[in-house]
Amino acid sequence: MSAEGHFDYVIVGAGSSGAVLANRLSADPRLTVCLIEAGPADRSPFVTVPLGVMKLSKDARHNWLFKTAPQTALDGREISVPRGKVLGGSSAINGMIYIRGHRADYDAWAQAGCTGWGYDDILPHFRRSEDNRRAGIDSHHHGTGGELAVSDLRDANAVDRDFIDAAGQLQLRACPDFNVAEPEGMGIYQVTQKDGKRHSTGRAFLAPIRARKNLHVMTGAEVLCLTLDEGRATGVTLRRDGQTQTVRARGEVILSAGAIGSPDILLRSGIGPGGQITGFGGVLAHDLPGVGQNLQDHVDCMVICQSRSRTPYGISLPALPRLALEGAKWVFANRGMLSSNMVEAGGFVRTSAAETRPDIQFHIIPGRKSHRGRLVEYGHGVSVHTCVLRPESRGSVTRQSLSGEPQIDLGLLTDDRDMLRLLKGVRLARQILRQGPMARHGLTEIIPGDALDSDEDLRAYIRANARTVYHPVGTCAMGSGPMAVTDPRLRVHGVRGLRVVDASIMPTIVSGNTNAPAIMIAEKAAEMILQDRKTA
Repeated sequence: MSAEGHFDYVIVGAGSSGAVLANRLSADPRLTVCLIEAGPADRSPFVTVPLGVMKLSKDARHNWLFKTAPQTALDGREISVPRGKVLGGSSAINGMIYIRGHRADYDAWAQAGCTGWGYDDILPHFRRSEDNRRAGIDSHHHGTGGELAVSDLRDANAVDRDFIDAAGQLQLRACPDFNVAEPEGMGIYQVTQKDGKRHSTGRAFLAPIRARKNLHVMTGAEVLCLTLDEGRATGVTLRRDGQTQTVRARGEVILSAGAIGSPDILLRSGIGPGGQITGFGGVLAHDLPGVGQNLQDHVDCMVICQSRSRTPYGISLPALPRLALEGAKWVFANRGMLSSNMVEAGGFVRTSAAETRPDIQFHIIPGRKSHRGRLVEYGHGVSVHTCVLRPESRGSVTRQSLSGEPQIDLGLLTDDRDMLRLLKGVRLARQILRQGPMARHGLTEIIPGDALDSDEDLRAYIRANARTVYHPVGTCAMGSGPMAVTDPRLRVHGVRGLRVVDASIMPTIVSGNTNAPAIMIAEKAAEMILQDRKTA
């Protein structure tokens, strides 16, 4: 790299995609790569210890802590949108669940014109990253020896198995592997952990290569806008330690700032819907109507029960000796409750026989989650998230001015089809919790509460309580239509030397957690970028 701050590739965002991309591109010692991250290094023990996810969800040092605009279909409530602000990005603060989605998700992308993104095309890119640590894992669907450790939970709570057995009472099948082509059923999730510790993309892809002389990693550096010259991205302007500076790209600038950050940087750079940009006082550089549009997320609502049993995790006087033992298990063996990702089990189900594939996902917490916004509640219990896998509702990321935070409108439940599916899913979650295998825990439903049972009451409950499971995508969607932002090689339409590589390029959301797909997107993008460099 040169002293002038010129690099072959400048990557904005060191998260689930950016960290992977930096690893793959800098593997060629002839290429210089600058990776820019607004947050700090990932040294916090809350990142290392899986149970630290509870703290990280509200931690301003490692989390952007965005909020939505008032959601019109959710009684005007603002919804929390946590996004990682640290090396590893959201992979450093998420629930660590390793899920890829359904074959049909990716085949739909290809059928819509995104050539090379069908399931059979992208499966090798999933396998390349993966180091699956389960003995005898299916080698067709899984990889071993990759950078990212994917593991079974070391000490899953006994409640998980009871919930799976309870679902079986309703003829919901068991699913031993959620990362086959067409996952369906209930089981315990695999997680991105290595030896009981969180294995973020920062730990997996960056830590082992930080000594590479051709890789420059900048933390605490917030990108303000792109620099453009005659329709080409030439670098970025950033603020670090109170100073403004420019980093130049000889080859390409790559936005990997996520489904909120990437479109926001484009808008601040004058790339996006022309009327919006001039309306908030920006200077239009390139009219691209789809920037910030097509926002999708998994709308979610919970059923929370308290329990007489102390088998679930929780805080109570009788449980204090156990809590001390759990602390010792972590200190001496990286096991026990502190190695839990909290959302330990779950599954994919169909709410009706008419569905061609699962339309609902459950996330099971073997503990009593607070329904009042607290970090913890006194007592024990079981909590079940129910989310709609392929929502019809759409939102947007926009700006009202050049300064301040982006305006995020998730548009949750603005399409009533999502409400109908969520209503069915919540009813099914309640049914499972009331089956025999769960009886030994002595559950009492806190919310919605047994008194709420009519469709009208449950709709009102959902409007008052629904949120998301933090999977925003789609705001720089790839494709060739008038609202597409990138082409299938992830190049921004109409701007040379600029790509977007993160979950924002998904034209439609995948049927499951989005961290593993974001890593896959970076793997595929790195291959395409290096191919394009050779043929340039």
